[in-house]
Amino acid sequence: MRASRRQFLKDFAGAGFALAPIAAALLAGCKPAAELPEGMVEIKYDRDTCVRCSMVISDRRFAAQLSGGPKQQSYKFDDIGCVVHWLDQQDWGKDPAVRIWVADSQDQSWLDARKAWYVGGKASPMGYNFAAVRGNVAGALDFQQTREHLLAKDK
Repeated sequence: MRASRRQFLKDFAGAGFALAPIAAALLAGCKPAAELPEGMVEIKYDRDTCVRCSMVISDRRFAAQLSGGPKQQSYKFDDIGCVVHWLDQQDWGKDPAVRIWVADSQDQSWLDARKAWYVGGKASPMGYNFAAVRGNVAGALDFQQTREHLLAKDK
């Protein structure tokens, strides 16, 4: 009887290992892929770096990206402050065709940075301390106000 239990357990364990990749594939299919706005590319968190400060982008609540310039390239950032300062230094930075996205600090969905609202007092990766939110909440600044505040802060 012991031999048959041992054999049963070995067979059971073997079947589990054989089925594990199939189960993993099925479970991965259940999670919807994060939808990116048109023109945006995937940020590989903990691997991609901010184009301005070269810090690894790891905090999804403050991630940002823009698409623009002569070649309509994508640029990734770890903080809205880096976006504002870097874009201010580009010849094409004021081009209205430049698209900018920021992560909603609450659910990490992507927002149009120019339509988002920014709440101060948040501990962001580079210390600019603004977090994007979808709606206008008490004390929030719009994009232009946030931009002006950030540019004035470092001058």
